[in-house]
Parts: sequence; structure tokens; C-alpha cells
Amino acid sequence: MRAVGYATTGEVDVLEELDLPIREPGAGEVRVLIMVSGVNPTDWKSRAGAVRTPIPPGRHQVPHLDGAGVVDAVGAEVDPGLLGRRVWLWLVAYLRLEGTAQEYAVIPASIVEPLPDDASFELGAALGVPFMTAHRALTLHQDGPRRLAPGVLAGQHVLVAGGAGAVGNAAIQLARWAGATVITTVSNAAKHQLATAAGAHHVINYREQDVVEEVRRISPAGVDTIVEVSPAANVDIDCAVLATNGIVAVYAVDGGGSFTLPVRALMTLNAGWHFLLLYTVTAQACRDAADAIGAALLDSAVRVGPEAGLPLHRFPLSDVAGAHRAVHGGAVGKVLVDVAAP
Repeated sequence: MRAVGYATTGEVDVLEELDLPIREPGAGEVRVLIMVSGVNPTDWKSRAGAVRTPIPPGRHQVPHLDGAGVVDAVGAEVDPGLLGRRVWLWLVAYLRLEGTAQEYAVIPASIVEPLPDDASFELGAALGVPFMTAHRALTLHQDGPRRLAPGVLAGQHVLVAGGAGAVGNAAIQLARWAGATVITTVSNAAKHQLATAAGAHHVINYREQDVVEEVRRISPAGVDTIVEVSPAANVDIDCAVLATNGIVAVYAVDGGGSFTLPVRALMTLNAGWHFLLLYTVTAQACRDAADAIGAALLDSAVRVGPEAGLPLHRFPLSDVAGAHRAVHGGAVGKVLVDVAAP
């Protein structure tokens, strides 16, 4: 079968086109015909060596955590009813040599989720890392729900920093589905349009508007949850707009990896700062996220494409290197690799 992988970490030139054998699934595993593979920053960082995963001699790491396809075979202890089912996948290449940049992937059935017939494979491949990260960020408030559902964030105000990014887009869509009033920040008019298309109720251009003034105008008592992509750059804004008992959920370090906090002021607010990385959250939190995303899919509440504020950038399996370059270069939207043969 066709695949792309690397025997050693490095620049994009370590990626090789491979011809790998098609494996049979073992107990608790399924084999999935991959239609579309989703690319995330962790994928190129792992390939570059920033995230260390040992590759045994003579083997290759097939990259990519996310994907979507059709269950082609099931192993022992797996429901045979899964055969032929359309599915989306999450964290496939995490601690495994098996990723989604190949025609067939053999993976644990526990990370295979149903994809409704009216949901595209492109949407399925875009869900994993961004939407599960966003779900975790939106469920960290001490008085909030463990799992998102319609109405569970009603009455809350959520501020999403960087609403045109993949996680920002996911946070807007999920928070809106859950009933929150969604405020987001962007840097230009094009991203303003994307954040609006995603469903944000209020979009603030932080280069042209005073974010603190605008947020306080929209929500005088402050915001309950901030989904933060750039804590070092936004720490003063976050502290100024956070409501009593509010929380800042930090999922990235864009703009710098260290900053200081006004401890006394945050104590007065009984505020929380929570730092999260999807790969080390609990199994229960991942299950809650996957189940909630599945429910949102059934409600047709999550979408991809420019009409959903998430432009798609498509690459063939033969150009995984181009897909990695696009993500590394900050492509606005979602980068996908078309895996299934024409």
C-alpha cells in the first residue's frame, strides 16, 4: 500500500514515499481505509524532532494524528458491525508508528468514532486535535460541564483569542453549540470574516480596537472562560477582562513561552489559569470530548470550509512535505492530505 513516512527526524526531505504491507488487525483493533488525513502542528514538530518518538532501526514513522475513512476489517473483541462504517480518528500517531498518511491504518478501536453519512471525510479529518483541544478548554471552568451539549454554557461569555486559527475556530463552533455568547479576537479584516462565519457573536480586531474596552462593553462583568493561544502577549488583557471565578485555558505558546501574573488581583477574582496539552489529558477527558463532538456532528453543528470560517488546503499523499510546509508556515485554515487513490 502507498504510505509516507520517515526513518529519522529532520527537515521535510526526510519524508519518503513507501510501499508498506497491509496488516491484519489484532484483538481490539480495526483496519481503516484512510480517505483524508488531517495535519496539525504536532505532526511537523514530531517529524522535525521536537517531539521525540523513537523509531526502531529498519522501521518508519508514518505521521499524522487525525484522519477519516471507512472501517475495512476488525480484529477479535471488536464489534463486527463496525465493518463498512464511516469513521473519524484521533491521536492515531501518538506513541505509535502508525499514522494516517497511508492507505490503510491498523489502530485501536477505542480511537475510532462514527462519522455520520451527511458529514464529509474532510470534516472528519479536521476534528481530532483542534476540536478535542477546544472541548477541553471549554470544560475547565469550576462551575462548568464536563461534557459539552446544547445549552450547557447558556449565560456564559467565552473569549476565544485568535478565532481564525484551527483551535479557535473549533472553540467558536463548540461554544456556540453549547449556548455561550462567543467573543473572539482577530488581526485583520479577512480573519474577521472567518471568525464571523464560524459563528462568533462579537469579533474584535485587536490591531484597531481596544480589546479590554470592547469586551467590557459586551460583558460588563467580564468573561467566564478565555481560550488562549498567546498567553505571553495577552496576559494583561486576559487579567483585565476575566470575570470572578473565571478561567484562562492556555493551549499554545504563540508569542512567547513565559510571562508574569498579578497574583493578588487574580486571587481577588478567585481566577484560574489552566495549561493544557491534549496528549497528556486524562482518558476520560478525551472520551468526553469525542462523545461531545460526535453529538455536535449529529446536530450538524460543526463544519469546515470557508463558509464555516475554516478554509481547506488540500495536498495529495505524494506531497506530504508540502502539507507540512503549509502548517509550519501558518496557513490559515485546515491542511488536509487526500490519501485514497482516485
